[in-house]
Amino acid sequence: MVADKDNWPREGDLVVGTVKKVLDFGAFVELDEYPGREGLIHLSEVAPGWIKYIRDHVREGQKVVCKVLKVDPVKKHIDLSLKDVNQYQRKTKIQEWKLNLRAEKWIAFVRDNLNLGDEEVQKLREELINRYGGLYQAFEEISLLSDVNEVNLDERWRAEVYRIARENIRHPKVEIAGFVDLTCFEEDGVDKIKKALKSGLKAKKDDTELEITYVGAPRFRLHLVADDYKRAEAVLKDAANRIIKEIKKLGGKGEFHRHES
Repeated sequence: MVADKDNWPREGDLVVGTVKKVLDFGAFVELDEYPGREGLIHLSEVAPGWIKYIRDHVREGQKVVCKVLKVDPVKKHIDLSLKDVNQYQRKTKIQEWKLNLRAEKWIAFVRDNLNLGDEEVQKLREELINRYGGLYQAFEEISLLSDVNEVNLDERWRAEVYRIARENIRHPKVEIAGFVDLTCFEEDGVDKIKKALKSGLKAKKDDTELEITYVGAPRFRLHLVADDYKRAEAVLKDAANRIIKEIKKLGGKGEFHRHES
């Protein structure tokens, strides 16, 4: 996040910070998401109940998640609470913070590769947040798109953001399979079946994996790996259709089965 004079957290926000100094009356925390901003966790907001030794609860260098109680930009003062953050909130906020750190790193890649100035980088950051709801969410959603023209960003950085997103975010792959039964009783029937199978491999796309294996006469198995189920189904059916069309053209017969029977 870029520091500026108006860059302050809001009351009620959860923030990630690093404990810089621990005193008897409380702990000073540097806010990682707001460069140059520091908040105070008063002793009464460190933990529930009576606290004998504050250092039993916080220490210098510790990473903490706090709730913002009060913000006074004029006095440059931020009151924080550690005790008002439960374990689930802490875990969720840390995960969100780590993801946004990764997104900021990717924005730096875009900046360096396109030689963007500070104002352009800020416009890019704002555009990602406004159109996709957040920095990491933006890269994640863009990484799922199959065409750069689907990216809803300024053309100055659209292609580069798309490339960075696709290169750095990996999604679980979908694996499906289907079967084709092929017969050809002509003298060179085996060669014609091989030719038909080879034509099916042409259905493979850059973002998919297609493997054809022999199961047992007359059956062959088509194994497809893709980024999503819809994509996998489309390529599988295309491969099967190509194979059947080719074997029929060569004088044989073919039939597709989505599931083994």
